[in-house]
Amino acid sequence: MVMRIGGLASGINTDEIIEKLMSAERMPLDRMEQDRTLLEWQRDGYREIYQKLYEMDNDLIFDMKLSSTYNSKTVSSSMESAVTATATSSAQNGAYSIKVDSLATSAINVGADLGKDFDPSKALNQATTVRFSTFNEKTQAMEEHTVEVAETDSLNDVLKKITNGDNNVRAFYDGTSNKVILESTRTGNYNTEGNEIEFADDSFFATTLQLSQENEVNGTDATFTYNGVEFTSKQNSYTLNNVTFSFKNVTAGQTVSLTVDNNVDAAFDSIMNFVNKYNEIVESINGSQTQERYRDYKPLTEAQKKEMSDKEIELWEEKAKSGILRGESILTSGMFDLRQTWYSNVETGGEITSLTQVGISTGADYMNGGKLVVDEDKLKEALREDPAAVNKLFSNSTTDKNDPSRGLINRLEDSMESMMKSIEERAGSTTKNVLDTYTLGKRIKDLDTRISNFEDRLLQVESRYWSQFNAMEQAISRLNNQSSQLLSQFGGA
Repeated sequence: MVMRIGGLASGINTDEIIEKLMSAERMPLDRMEQDRTLLEWQRDGYREIYQKLYEMDNDLIFDMKLSSTYNSKTVSSSMESAVTATATSSAQNGAYSIKVDSLATSAINVGADLGKDFDPSKALNQATTVRFSTFNEKTQAMEEHTVEVAETDSLNDVLKKITNGDNNVRAFYDGTSNKVILESTRTGNYNTEGNEIEFADDSFFATTLQLSQENEVNGTDATFTYNGVEFTSKQNSYTLNNVTFSFKNVTAGQTVSLTVDNNVDAAFDSIMNFVNKYNEIVESINGSQTQERYRDYKPLTEAQKKEMSDKEIELWEEKAKSGILRGESILTSGMFDLRQTWYSNVETGGEITSLTQVGISTGADYMNGGKLVVDEDKLKEALREDPAAVNKLFSNSTTDKNDPSRGLINRLEDSMESMMKSIEERAGSTTKNVLDTYTLGKRIKDLDTRISNFEDRLLQVESRYWSQFNAMEQAISRLNNQSSQLLSQFGGA
């Protein structure tokens, strides 16, 4: 920074004069910076709307295209303490009868008492390779596993290595009984000809952990009767006809009745979640078009901000930003296309072909800007009576976008993606942020260049003013010196 001191000879406040002159010279620069700020506000306003559309397109639109959204099922059980179930959207409604005779269990082996003085965290001073085998379902044979034990490893270290291995086994030391417990991490009887966890009689398991093969309690399969037919399962669950039954307890000979029905509440909540999000977007876009435009409130310059409080700046910028997107054709035409989606019919092959038939409309109040209004009772009735038809109305993907059977959500997605593309071309996005790649960015970049060039010119102008005032000061200084010399000569005479 160059430090200049003026007015020494003339007594003129050169700094103040040049500052005022430069203030006038800066006026075009201030206008360019204000224009740049307006473009940035407009870009940011577009991107806020884009983000809302993006989130809906990636989350809710996706959910609304799934048949499970409309055909979700609920399963009730007459004995939830023993049997519960879940069903996919493909499951047939109806009743299912089950009796659970036994639950699936895991194999377990408990070792002998190692003594109350045994310390599982102390080094075993025993370098060795631990070998044991478990049943491999892919090969349908016993598979050997090995664990390397270092001399410095403690019992806890060894048991941790066994547990962390890919072997369907966990091992731990019970400090209360002073015993090692070895058990399978899966339920069911896999090795029908022997133990689930096999090891040699002279192995590390037998000599150090004090485990014996004879003490293993083998795993068992679950056994149950479904509609009079006996089944087995290695897990305490079983899937039949798109219904997954979970066994929690035996039924002691009693028959449990499970009923599969349409989950109207879940489907209703999903649709309402979508409607609410859509209405938020409508409100946001319509709000941008109805805000009053205060053209007298320009973006503040840095000099103006210095003279104002934070609250004053906030209130000023609130008005300066108001209506920044008003009249933008991308938004007005995009909103028109979104609204038109709901007025069209869909050839579903059934009686339900329009949105109003399921209790959803754009409402009679034109001031709401096209928000969706829901008749909850009518929507629930449609979901209860014919969820498949509601599904077709909303979601029916076809390669031909002009196909009359194309679902409303698919058509809405077409309009949203078209609108998002137009916004990207106009204002970019979080992933498309290089100035050269969108229209407003190019204008901002052009202003940046003009601002930079003008700032260079201002430096030249300021230097010229200082040169002129310095020349004046030098002239006055010479004149003062000459006057002093003349006065001294007259005085001397």
